[in-house]
Amino acid sequence: MRWEFYPKLAFEGMRKNRRLYIPYLLTGAGMVAMFYILTFLSEEGRISLPRGGETMRFVLSLGTWVVAFFSVLFLFYTNAFLMRRRKREFGLYNILGMGKGNLGVVLFWENIFVAAFSFVVGLITGIALSKLAELGMVRLLQGQTSFDFSISITGLCHTVAVFTPIFLLLYLNGLRQLRFSTALALLRSENAGEKPPKGNWFLGLLGVALLGTAYCIAVTIGDPVSAMLLFFVAVILVITATYLLMIAGSVLLCRILQKNKRYYYKPNHFVSISSMVYRMKRNGAGLASICILATMVLVMLSSTTALYFGGEGALIARYPREINLMLYFPNTEVMTREKVDAIREDLVGTVWRNGAEPRNCMDYRSLSFAGVLRDGAIEPAARMDGMDISNVVQVHIFSLSDYNDMYGQQTTLSEGEALVSAYRIPFTSDSISFAGGPSFRVQTQVEEIFSDSLAAADVLPTLSVVVPDFDETAAGLEGSLEQFNLRWAYNFDTGLDETAEYELFQNLINKIAEISESTDGGIGASFERRNAERDDFYGTYGGFLYLGILLSIVFLFATVLIIYYKQISEGYEDQSRFEIMQKVGMTKREIRRSVNSQLLTVFFLPLVGAGLHMAFAFPMLRKLLLLFNLNNVRLFAATTGISFLVFAFFYLLVYRGTSNVYYKIVSGARETDREYA
Repeated sequence: MRWEFYPKLAFEGMRKNRRLYIPYLLTGAGMVAMFYILTFLSEEGRISLPRGGETMRFVLSLGTWVVAFFSVLFLFYTNAFLMRRRKREFGLYNILGMGKGNLGVVLFWENIFVAAFSFVVGLITGIALSKLAELGMVRLLQGQTSFDFSISITGLCHTVAVFTPIFLLLYLNGLRQLRFSTALALLRSENAGEKPPKGNWFLGLLGVALLGTAYCIAVTIGDPVSAMLLFFVAVILVITATYLLMIAGSVLLCRILQKNKRYYYKPNHFVSISSMVYRMKRNGAGLASICILATMVLVMLSSTTALYFGGEGALIARYPREINLMLYFPNTEVMTREKVDAIREDLVGTVWRNGAEPRNCMDYRSLSFAGVLRDGAIEPAARMDGMDISNVVQVHIFSLSDYNDMYGQQTTLSEGEALVSAYRIPFTSDSISFAGGPSFRVQTQVEEIFSDSLAAADVLPTLSVVVPDFDETAAGLEGSLEQFNLRWAYNFDTGLDETAEYELFQNLINKIAEISESTDGGIGASFERRNAERDDFYGTYGGFLYLGILLSIVFLFATVLIIYYKQISEGYEDQSRFEIMQKVGMTKREIRRSVNSQLLTVFFLPLVGAGLHMAFAFPMLRKLLLLFNLNNVRLFAATTGISFLVFAFFYLLVYRGTSNVYYKIVSGARETDREYA
């Protein structure tokens, strides 16, 4: 054969199967465009943020690899539908005299056309939309960028370097399928039914057990650190269980409906149930894939939206005042009340000299260390080997006088009594003791997080303990702790504008440096200004939201693609059955009823499953959001509910559109693409 025959044959095959190839081509182009846009946005200097730019770029760079990974999955998934449809055509070519080598050349040219279209259209689309994406991110992150249009050479090179191997693997996978298939097997590939999987009850029970375990982990998780460690375990369990339950459940559902004679032996149900039985395993796997993708979209949208719109509250929790000063002392002999009073007087004087006064002051001393909490007893974490990290807490000890001054209370504590405040961890004991130190009876648990800035900064759960005599307690613990921090915090508002506040902040840093140099033993310090940290927060949370939106678009596109190909492939498989039924008297109206019966029987199962997964995942996701200082449960519940409603509406639109495609194929409402070159 002449060489130009092969590309012509490949092009004609793609043209005549355009209903299948157009979504595949759009998938490739869409993934290429998305990868380029993320690479473009993550480049150094692309978006200027006072702070937070590095965090944002890191988040987006992670997103590029997520897109690359799922591009492999989506392209292989859609390619599998294509190969299943084209095998019959290749089998016909094989019978007519074309060898496997000739078929491989045709397949090669098809992949060349697909790759060329994906690169050209994808990169042109990505370049065209990259500036719009950049401006959208700038608005979201409140950053700065130029309005000059540019093309990222690095982005182009990275995109070609990532997707070229993917298309090569797709070609090799197609060759493998042709190589190990006979001409007869290729011809019958579309008509091969499925046997029910053996051990349905075992698979179903295993799925229930795995899903129950995952739900139990999500609901009973006690603290954010455990949630972070067990999150991916729960995700793997849910994915595995979803596939097992959907596959086994589809078989069980078909059998139950077949045994119900009053339901089964009706025109609109008989054909639909028979068609479902024909492909039970594939039907279950497709529904499970849709369910998992829907859950991923809901998790990303709800959590990243809650983070972004709750960013100001998280910022205030982390930086409770406009200026936050923390001084670290080497021991209790240096951190005396008299010394702290003298330092405070110097700092307040500096504030007054800058034309301001401290407002809403937070003024307290604390001793902090990491410990292992078991039944009210706290053992220093430094002494423990092989400990359960879920029991590790950050302990902060405070003075009763500081507590009363802070909250305007007149609480009294007898000797040996304490107040306790637990954050991100339950505490039910009526006493608390420190190994090698004092023990206290818990008078009451208070809701106020006295160390709100400390607790928000800690990754670990926090246990705050208010004692009647701080100096005595700190001195008693100091000798038994290998690692601890003695701190005095002085946080306050100024009411100054940005420029004056920054000048005051610099003067305070200089004053503390003078105090540290004049103090024997040395005093360390940390300085935080809320307005300076705001850009870092919004750079991080805005980056998460933007990435969440982009990845949600990718997963929504994948969901639509899976549903579309599911309807297309099943429509072609069921077409001959409906043709026979029409010949024996089945009307177009009855076909429509049968189609609706089949789709409604299973189509909304993934949506219900995604909603169920999201409901049980809510407690775990809430714990994870605490690591980002988001403790607004109502906001997260609202974003979750709105995300589900929006997705459900979108899902309904997809159902309406794809059901019409299926109906037109099986009813012969328009000419189908069953021609072969």
